[in-house]
Amino acid sequence: MINTETLYNDAVQLLKQLISTQSFSREEDKTADIIEAFYKERNISNQRKLNNVWAYNKHFYPAKPTILLNSHHDTVKPNSGYTRNPLEPTVEGGKLYGLGSNDAGGCLVSLMAVFLYFYERTDLKYNFCIATTAEEEVSGTNGLELVIPDLGPLDFAIVGEPTLMQLAIAERGLMVLDCTTHGKAGHAAREEGENAIYKALADIEWFRNYRFTEESELFGPIKMSVTIINAGSQHNVVPATCTFTVDVRVTDAYRNEEVLNIIRQQVSCDVVPRSIRLKPSSIDKNHPIVQAGIALGRTTYGSPTTSDQALLDIPSLKMGPGDSARSHTADEFIYLNEIKEGIELYIKLLEAIV
Repeated sequence: MINTETLYNDAVQLLKQLISTQSFSREEDKTADIIEAFYKERNISNQRKLNNVWAYNKHFYPAKPTILLNSHHDTVKPNSGYTRNPLEPTVEGGKLYGLGSNDAGGCLVSLMAVFLYFYERTDLKYNFCIATTAEEEVSGTNGLELVIPDLGPLDFAIVGEPTLMQLAIAERGLMVLDCTTHGKAGHAAREEGENAIYKALADIEWFRNYRFTEESELFGPIKMSVTIINAGSQHNVVPATCTFTVDVRVTDAYRNEEVLNIIRQQVSCDVVPRSIRLKPSSIDKNHPIVQAGIALGRTTYGSPTTSDQALLDIPSLKMGPGDSARSHTADEFIYLNEIKEGIELYIKLLEAIV
């Protein structure tokens, strides 16, 4: 069995390679090459589709349930506040600086290290599948969503995102709704027509005040916010249409489809979702993996941010080294000891159930 010090050293070297290689969302081919090479050097068979790479433990048995370990290797583009070269990994004061170091490079290399730790084991109750995926930062369709059908049956997932190694046991879903009210054009001076803006006001007021019956234990009520509105072409014409956009943050108390159906029953406007892909997700607090984390002194919480969890239809736990507050900030960094502790905690967490 590989010792954790070796795993840690290899993980840090891999992360430095990834940082130094541009991997903006939809441009991750070079970092996918690096991940493939990492497995090849260790004689680990892997598969690739576009910029997604996945592998299974050596002694994979189809009759056993499978744990998915997932994190992403794409990054956002660096913002204008950077004072360092974002693609130059540097270590100062125990911090590893570089674009994607915290979100989610530290998580990704830590999960890869954990995969290696269990790779050769023959005594496992579970299989492992590790998927390092693309396009997470843009919620793209050519990332995790693309390869889920290829991964086979999965029991539950650990999604690597920076959570200070606390247990995010639920995550809000997201729907963006484009709404249109229809009136009738006319001359404003002659009180002709039917004003679509006035019709929209009633629906907007509903979105502002409606409270769904079921509420999440972790998040409370679903939140709906009208964020954009457009109508009219000139001052003396009663507008025939009014369009507005609604941001809906769905909790684990509902499925996106249920929320959409309720909204359509209650408002008079046309409601068209841009997507219902980004689902709310959760894992039962009594699930063995969550209980193992609690036994290790970890706390549970509901995450306000969206990740690739939203694409999974299985129970999933979001957990990883690093701090979400550092994500997408200038001069991004992760503490080296966070990676070390992350690997050790992941191993202890999984040892308790596998």
